[in-house]
Amino acid sequence: MHPIAVAQILGLITLANSVPVVAKNILGDRSAWPLDFGIVLRDGHRLFGASKTIRGVLLGVFACLLVAPLIGVDPWIGAMVGALSMAGDLLSSFIKRRMGRPPSSQALGLDQIPESLFPLLAGIGPLGLTLTDILVGTVIFTVGELLLSRLLFRFHLRDRPY
Repeated sequence: MHPIAVAQILGLITLANSVPVVAKNILGDRSAWPLDFGIVLRDGHRLFGASKTIRGVLLGVFACLLVAPLIGVDPWIGAMVGALSMAGDLLSSFIKRRMGRPPSSQALGLDQIPESLFPLLAGIGPLGLTLTDILVGTVIFTVGELLLSRLLFRFHLRDRPY
């Protein structure tokens, strides 16, 4: 078990997912161009939805790049963790749109697992993570994200309390 490496990655995943929310609260709609450019697929739903922005993805990845060295992780691994977490989040949004669920709706597991699993899997090589580390990290992130989401809602940093 590699608890320090798991904690480092979980911290970066949390950062990658928190920075877009904070940016939205500070900047509002300024520079919040939709990542899917408003594309509507044959099912009548947006590719990702209006809440997924170029600004959010770039800030999430950039924040991880900058913070990684401060917690003992190579900056490029930090950027990779941020990018893979954002990719997992986008996959979740894509699937939820295909299911006809509105943006920012909760889908327990689908909202947490891809955005934590992808970066944790990428840590197998560079950080020596094991399958146990990945499983434990994914569970910790899932539970932690649900709790943190409620806290962010309480401080008016999130629109919904899940």
